[in-house]
Amino acid sequence: MAPKITVIGTGYLGATHAAAMAELGFEVLGLDVVKEKVELLSAGRVPMYEPGLEDLLAKHVAGVEGSTGRLRFTMDWAEVAEFGDIHFVCVNTPQKHGEYGCDMSYVDSAMESLAKHLGRPALVVGKSTVPVGSAERLAARLVELAPAGGEVELAWNPEFLREGFAVQDTLHPDRIVVGVRSERAEALLREVYATPVAEGAPFVVTDFPTAELVKTAANSFLATKISFVNAMAEICEAAGGDVVKLAEAIGYDDRIGSKFLRAGVGFGGGCLPKDIRAFMARAGELGVDQALTFLREVDSINMRQRAQAVELARQACGGDFLGKRVAVLGAAFKPDSDDVRDSPALNVAGQIHLQGGQVTVYDPKAMDNARRVFPTLSYAPSALDAVRGADIVLHLTEWREFRELDPADLGSVAARRVVIDGRNALDAAAWRAAGWTLRAMGRPRA
Repeated sequence: MAPKITVIGTGYLGATHAAAMAELGFEVLGLDVVKEKVELLSAGRVPMYEPGLEDLLAKHVAGVEGSTGRLRFTMDWAEVAEFGDIHFVCVNTPQKHGEYGCDMSYVDSAMESLAKHLGRPALVVGKSTVPVGSAERLAARLVELAPAGGEVELAWNPEFLREGFAVQDTLHPDRIVVGVRSERAEALLREVYATPVAEGAPFVVTDFPTAELVKTAANSFLATKISFVNAMAEICEAAGGDVVKLAEAIGYDDRIGSKFLRAGVGFGGGCLPKDIRAFMARAGELGVDQALTFLREVDSINMRQRAQAVELARQACGGDFLGKRVAVLGAAFKPDSDDVRDSPALNVAGQIHLQGGQVTVYDPKAMDNARRVFPTLSYAPSALDAVRGADIVLHLTEWREFRELDPADLGSVAARRVVIDGRNALDAAAWRAAGWTLRAMGRPRA
């Protein structure tokens, strides 16, 4: 008989994982401590925007017409413990307030709340991104608190989801990493992931520390690559080079590759910034802080790009934002997402607002979240409305909708045809043909 699966925490990661496990054929019970979220998911709806997720939920949530009924949601810890053979813990690990370290309070609370009800053999699987060494401590805590004692085992299975592609990444992962201590734990996880493994996904078996390090190492490498090309953009600005052509040229080298070499306002979101900072903090605790000092510069370069976008816009406005109307296209930290956590677009918009600019923002999906974070900014129902009367336009999130805008239509409503391409994604020739002055980051002469 197939194991029954529970998912603790039904945010971005957990909701996607729960729906994907149901799609793979398992009976799944999701738990969250937020009543409104449980009610929403139980109706087959999602509390965030993620392409394909709501369709997948509707396909499997019990009570939705035509569904398989394999997926349910609850707030009852005892029900979860009784139902599940394998418990995936998918709760958030944010950055601590006022410091770089990772806040483990949600993971600790979830593990302890679950453990108290585990009266029979179970495998608890951590998916949250945690500081190395956490799994060792949590494994001992589970045994200490669970009525079943040593029959409750821990494994670590880091997630590698990309927002905007989370459903695809869960059902068809490019690798599966499991940190285990027994053949039983490995066998159970091989059963869970049998379908993607059969499709060719590599299944990497490690110890606890390695499994914990894989996610932070991967994110640190990606962040480094993004900041590297943004450092080259700074050099190109000073030397009169073209960072897009530079990235194209070095990207042909198989040792480097072209992915993550687009210069712009930098990275944001709920993962890369806080993960590299937590990694640095943990390295310091382990006494090897010098191994990751380069990540401080990676972080610094990333933040400088936001300031550089503001400065380019200020120069284009004649050196002062006072009285200027500024249209910002984009609020989410990346396209195909409504996530505005540490969003470069909103950060730039906020800085310009503080310097006296009259900022109006439009984003296809992230408007509600943006309003909650920056209620003092103005928001428009469309790109055309955002640009109406604007002295300058900033393109800061590379949504397809923005790339497909008709620059002539926008030019007919703008006060001045000036655009800053903060993502190097617009068709510069088309915008200039429509009478726009376009300035792209890292391309002073392009």
